[in-house]
Amino acid sequence: MYNPKSCNALEKPFYTPLEAALRWCGLIVHEADILARTVGEPIPSVSAFPQWPCLRANAEKIMDAILNNEIPYGRDGKSVCPGEQVNKARLTVRHTDLKAWMAKHYPDQTPAFLFDEIERTTHAKITVEAWQALQAERDALKARLEKAEALYRDKWSKLEAEAKQQAVEPSSKSRNAYLRTIAALGDALIGGGTGQPHTDADAILAALAAKGIAPTLESGTLARYLKQAKDI
Repeated sequence: MYNPKSCNALEKPFYTPLEAALRWCGLIVHEADILARTVGEPIPSVSAFPQWPCLRANAEKIMDAILNNEIPYGRDGKSVCPGEQVNKARLTVRHTDLKAWMAKHYPDQTPAFLFDEIERTTHAKITVEAWQALQAERDALKARLEKAEALYRDKWSKLEAEAKQQAVEPSSKSRNAYLRTIAALGDALIGGGTGQPHTDADAILAALAAKGIAPTLESGTLARYLKQAKDI
């Protein structure tokens, strides 16, 4: 079924500055006369249309935005690089670029050729001051987020460095405890001064305890480790 709302009769893929300005002013019914009397000029002369002062004012706003690189522009609808010279009669702006510029700089303006009915209703209650306040709040939140991310990355890097250092270089206290445990375990396994080695897990743990060392291993776990070592 044909959907008449799928397109906008006022909308074009791109516009000359004057075509955009006259649509912005709601002068589409006078488009042919306006374009014929301006002969390719992007801005009408002061005396051309005294009954529509906003026509020249809005055309000047669009041209100013183009000259200051606020709106990307093109030649006959094809975008060009910023700063490239374009004959004023062939200068154009794309629909999407013009809409984005107007939403940012003139949020209280919602001409029908750029915004649909829902967008016009939504934006109708937003003043320039409210829009600027929202932008300032967004920028402040963005700055806080970036600062928090930088702080997080810094903390994470330090934690990673500390973890690597601890994994590679145990403290002197831990290293000495490991050495004492290894020495006592070796002494228990070879029998110490008795010449009789301990092979039973309980006996080994008892021998270690007698030397003041209390391993965290249970006898069952130690017995399993001893068996695995014997099978190697």
